[in-house]
Amino acid sequence: MKYACLYQAPFGNITLVFEQNELLELHLHGHPADAPYPLPEQWRHKLDDYFSGRLKNFGHPISRSGTVFQQKVWQAIAEIPAGTVMTYQDIARKIGSHPRAVGGACGKNPLALVVPCHRVVASNGLGGFSSGLDQALDIKRWLLEHEGVFLNSENKAKVKK
Repeated sequence: MKYACLYQAPFGNITLVFEQNELLELHLHGHPADAPYPLPEQWRHKLDDYFSGRLKNFGHPISRSGTVFQQKVWQAIAEIPAGTVMTYQDIARKIGSHPRAVGGACGKNPLALVVPCHRVVASNGLGGFSSGLDQALDIKRWLLEHEGVFLNSENKAKVKK
């Protein structure tokens, strides 16, 4: 049986969907009525540690639910260290694909934050972010800045020195 839990992040609610204690989905939005179950302590600690700056990478496996191509993209994303970014083009070169296809796979990532698609940016700016909210890019900006990446006046990501 699948069950949904809520976590209060600094930018709003996060919904986590589990099945038998396995994390299946993490959405950067949520409403308490849609997630009535208590969050497992292990995940509360991990999220607390991430948002306090003590945890940089979740080290969680990618979702098995995607296509072979999506899993290839998600694996490349999972390998991006906190405080750094890669462009859609960088990942496309790494896996032998096209930036637009990489962007599509990023948008299908069911484990946002844990498999850090927010660390993937466009070569000419912030790029997209599919958390399903109007303020999605604000959340992406917040996550990047939290990890030590800032955006200059052209919305290009720069690693803080």
